[in-house]
Amino acid sequence: MGVTVNSPIAHAELIATFKRAEADAAHKFGLIKAAANKGPKAIQAATETAAKAAKRRDSFAKKLDILGGEPQGLSVAKPTA
Repeated sequence: MGVTVNSPIAHAELIATFKRAEADAAHKFGLIKAAANKGPKAIQAATETAAKAAKRRDSFAKKLDILGGEPQGLSVAKPTA
């Protein structure tokens, strides 16, 4: 038998994955500022990478919402670029 989606273990793993994806997205958005001095191609690459990271983060946030809403102390705010 596998772990069901509603089990506490699966929920905890999803929260941990979301937190990693959230931190990764914030880091990638920060890289856009660092790429500003390197030219338009670097900015474009950093922007595309940040968009992918934000999409992953939002996907995990949606899964958490389906499981029962936003857990206490967990922010699902989207960083601004």
